[in-house]
Amino acid sequence: MSLLRATGLAVGFGGQPLIEGVDLHLNAGECVALIGLNGAGKSTLVNSLAGLHDPMAGRVEVEGRPLTELSANERAKRIAMVLTGRPQVGLLDVRTLVALGRQPWTGHFGRLAAKDLDRVQNAMIATDTLPLADRAVSQLSDGEAQRVLIARALAQDTAMLLLDEPMAFLDLVNRVRILRLLRDLAHEQHKGVLLSTHDLGSALELCDRIFLVHDRQLWSGTTDEARTSGFLQRAFAVEGLQFDAGTGSFRSV
Repeated sequence: MSLLRATGLAVGFGGQPLIEGVDLHLNAGECVALIGLNGAGKSTLVNSLAGLHDPMAGRVEVEGRPLTELSANERAKRIAMVLTGRPQVGLLDVRTLVALGRQPWTGHFGRLAAKDLDRVQNAMIATDTLPLADRAVSQLSDGEAQRVLIARALAQDTAMLLLDEPMAFLDLVNRVRILRLLRDLAHEQHKGVLLSTHDLGSALELCDRIFLVHDRQLWSGTTDEARTSGFLQRAFAVEGLQFDAGTGSFRSV
């Protein structure tokens, strides 16, 4: 059974669909990249899959249950979400923000047991945010803040991670490091990971499958199929650029 499944999904704003007829699934143990041009609807799709945006049509199921039947806390125990943008958390320090990822599991009083503290510590180690633990989130750079948000999602310890541009604001080294971490979480801890990204080369190298949004439709295939199908060239058609299947990148011609 898939961790996440969408059937006949249409998403958009103001009655205008950005993507229609979406049929997709996310399995445990795989890392999937969602790519497409700016404004194609990637963020709206990710938010709809997480229950943060109401779809215009269709159905989303989480572990075989309709998403609409799950309470907010039930969703939070199954799906961790990382959004684009800086967190507005006042004077909170990094460790406290990461610890909020444990909230679905700690009950009304939010008391952290030893296992919760271990999850928080391990999440910060994995994202290289432990040296930032006592700093105010408001004092972080954009890249540091992004890594802290990913740490909070890891601390949440869910079966699925949905991430909207998790490599935004990160330098090359940290982009590759975070994507490798997400791939390893999928492969070694059997999680389902879906991330939207503009880093096509890294996605083709490190992810298992590609979802490509183009012309209000969603194409799905393995990374090898994405390289060889010609669909990337059509979706990102720009005069003077050609997709090189060998390098997984576009080059001038």
